[in-house]
Amino acid sequence: MEVLKIATAGSVDDGKSTLIGRILYDTKSLTSDKLEAIERTSKQKGYDYLDFSLATDGLVAEREQGITIDVAHIYFSTAKKSYIIADTPGHVEYTRNMVTGASTSQAAIILIDARKGVIEQTNRHFFINNLLRIKEVVVAINKMDLVDFSEERYNEIKADFEKLMEKRDYADQKITFVPVSALKGDNVVNKSENTPWYKGETLLEHLEALDLAAVSNVGTPRFPVQYVIRPKTEEHHDFRGFAGKVYGGELSVGDEVVALPSQTRSKIKDIYVYDKKYKTASRRSSVTITLEDEINLSRGDMLVKANDLPTIEKQFTATISWMDSKPLAAGNKYVVQHGVNKVLAKVDQVHHKIAPDYSGVDAEAQSLGMNDIAEVSFRLNKPIFYDKFKNHRTNGSFILIDTQSNNTVGAGFIS
Repeated sequence: MEVLKIATAGSVDDGKSTLIGRILYDTKSLTSDKLEAIERTSKQKGYDYLDFSLATDGLVAEREQGITIDVAHIYFSTAKKSYIIADTPGHVEYTRNMVTGASTSQAAIILIDARKGVIEQTNRHFFINNLLRIKEVVVAINKMDLVDFSEERYNEIKADFEKLMEKRDYADQKITFVPVSALKGDNVVNKSENTPWYKGETLLEHLEALDLAAVSNVGTPRFPVQYVIRPKTEEHHDFRGFAGKVYGGELSVGDEVVALPSQTRSKIKDIYVYDKKYKTASRRSSVTITLEDEINLSRGDMLVKANDLPTIEKQFTATISWMDSKPLAAGNKYVVQHGVNKVLAKVDQVHHKIAPDYSGVDAEAQSLGMNDIAEVSFRLNKPIFYDKFKNHRTNGSFILIDTQSNNTVGAGFIS
């Protein structure tokens, strides 16, 4: 079954957790004990409705304050698809969590409170989806019940958001607007009688109809080697295969490939998934590849098609989302983990800090604090094989690791 990964974004009290809980409830994805707990807690709080946010807010502090703090991953399935929803916090101080949640997503839901309309946080949420090249964005205008399901108010918010869309630099992005009431269930899973003026699909109908091939960011084939398989048994005495995952495109038997960094050429002899042979390795499939020639390949090396090499450099510039309390500054050293490859890197220059609400850049910035986003240059102690993030989401992204604490301190997207 196809799996669609979705990131959610919304400001405080926009109703993200309630929306996800409503989807789970209306698709009958809540377990009986979870539903009983929601009913019991809602009654204890004196509500005359079910508080569906309790289905996703797992931390005690989240339930007490009625806000989302951590990224939670929620899984559910329909007859057509399986879904993974990254429920991310909406606060400005949790920008890093929003980036983390959206980094592997193919679609996003941005919630807007119908009473408040487009606010500064909406700009920030849209900026992150634009930065991370999320192709499919649903703008769910929530709490329509609190504005009497007004078509005029819906159109006002839609027009404001369309002005924001003019600032993006990702032309392939598709934006869909849906008026919803997460609390009441209007246009979430089931069509609402309260919005006869809305002729589009419900939120879930839209997600069900998405073609995964169309919303996935497809690049060119990249095969980072994770493991060299040498069984050395009587049956497979001379077997030498390279295990890994295919990113960006397909690789087929007979394709001429180049091994990086040696730049030795060969052809794909066989493609295995366990003990079965296949003619083609599809995108995102985990396979073992054998080559026609005996060439030197080890973990961290990469196989690419001969006519389509990535950039091979010891330096690059990237957009960094900083996640650590210790600041990033020029001269600092980190480990760049690019795929399975780990390389020591030095910060060469902080070019400018980017305001994630589209208000401009700070060219005077010399360092980055937690949740900052900036353009930064690095020098490496050995070359890596990369593509620009806009061309290849997997091979154009990396994480930064602190050399002393071994903590992940930043995420990067190569410019």
